Amino acid sequence: MAVVITLDVMLARRKMKSKELAAAIGVTEANLSKLKSGNVKGVKLETLNRICTVLDCKPADLIDFLPD
Repeated sequence: MAVVITLDVMLARRKMKSKELAAAIGVTEANLSKLKSGNVKGVKLETLNRICTVLDCKPADLIDFLPD
């Protein structure tokens, strides 16, 4: 089973660049890149809230679950 981050899909739908989102939510582009690639162990709820607010979406729009 795998949890997959689909942030890049939502960014494309909103026609927003990673750089713009990073600035809007107050994180570095490097940290946002790690999140987009799934190379993180966790995400603060505060950060997730900021992303959802800026992208006008729900957490389920950013995270998917793929069973084995």
